[in-house]
Amino acid sequence: MKRAISVGAALAAIGLFSAWAARAQPPAPEPGDGPRYSNGTDLIRPANYREWVFLSSSLGLTYEASGSASNRPPTFGNVFVNPSSYRSFMQTGKWPDKTIFVLEFRQSETAASINKNGRFQTTLAVVEAEVKDSRFPDGWAFFNFGSGPPGPAGVGVPPLSGDRAAPCVECHTQHTAVERTFVQFYPTLFEVAKRLGTVKPNYTDP
Repeated sequence: MKRAISVGAALAAIGLFSAWAARAQPPAPEPGDGPRYSNGTDLIRPANYREWVFLSSSLGLTYEASGSASNRPPTFGNVFVNPSSYRSFMQTGKWPDKTIFVLEFRQSETAASINKNGRFQTTLAVVEAEVKDSRFPDGWAFFNFGSGPPGPAGVGVPPLSGDRAAPCVECHTQHTAVERTFVQFYPTLFEVAKRLGTVKPNYTDP
């Protein structure tokens, strides 16, 4: 009887340890989750990114000085991230390799239907992406898909390079709160990063 009890206790302990270990490990990428490429580095625009985790939305966000913006109506910026990377960030405060963000800009309108004030989102203006992937020399890459519909399956767009990439790289290096990402604009994730101590040491909380 004593032997049976000890064996049962050992099995229970193994089960508890296995469950703890499973929770401690960042989730593995899901099938179809994460970036897909043609020609090795040309990113294929995700067809279902609007089913991913929605991080935040902004209206008229600009990096230009006050007064230098155009008179055009402000656009909305919607940010999505692949689900497995989101869950990993919630556990670790860091973005795993093969993270992909999609930034969708949409035009804004007012005074339509029953709306009398404020602005709402309308037509698609442009789709961009930021990818964390070790296949790129810098570990990160930026892409611009324009405003058109997704291309044929297996056809992607090349990463921005040279003078086109320089502003993205500089901004995402100097002004981001966590790695190369503007987590400071995603309130719930910013709290996670501060709690887990992954905010950049040189980042100043506004």
